[in-house]
Amino acid sequence: MPTLPDARFWERRDVPGTEHVLLDARNGLYARGTQQAVDPIPYTARYELRTDPGWATAGLDVSAEGAGWVRTLRMELAAGRWRVTTGEQGNLDAVLTAAGHASAGLPGTEDPDLLYGAFDVDLTGSPLTNTLPIRRLGLLRAAPGVAHRISVAWVLLPSLEVVQADQIYTPQGDGVIRFASDTFSADLIVDDEGFITDYPTLARWVTRSS
Repeated sequence: MPTLPDARFWERRDVPGTEHVLLDARNGLYARGTQQAVDPIPYTARYELRTDPGWATAGLDVSAEGAGWVRTLRMELAAGRWRVTTGEQGNLDAVLTAAGHASAGLPGTEDPDLLYGAFDVDLTGSPLTNTLPIRRLGLLRAAPGVAHRISVAWVLLPSLEVVQADQIYTPQGDGVIRFASDTFSADLIVDDEGFITDYPTLARWVTRSS
């Protein structure tokens, strides 16, 4: 496994949790990350993310694990179409139900064609994945006030269910990009490489090493 030249660490604001990512952003993005959170139940998610040189997602491998269960997801994009494979051991639904929560959807998606036209993945609770459309669309240099509507493959945690979601990114100038999805919106603060340093209500960037 190759060493990677950069690292980022975020602390969650919505629930107790963290995200630590090792990455190489010199020719697109290659990243290996670990996310931990306690809501709706304690879990650890580990992922490997790959993009092409233009920052369109090429593949995502994720495992999510908690007491008594583990799920895996592999997503690969080729010729505009997603191939999705999954695995499961144990019983996540039983753990959720015992904790007083609703059962989860199955990992993956029954119809990958619903994701056609989605060139970005969005992993629940991960500020890193917001950087994908920011870099792919060149929003660091885009005209302020112009909205960019995209379709993404949204990976829910801890279930690893994949759903299509519409999102809007609007540069505001001075390192601020407004993110909107359904009835939610937030002004994301980004650095000069497009990585999130402050995501109100979700996470804040604690440190970087490179």
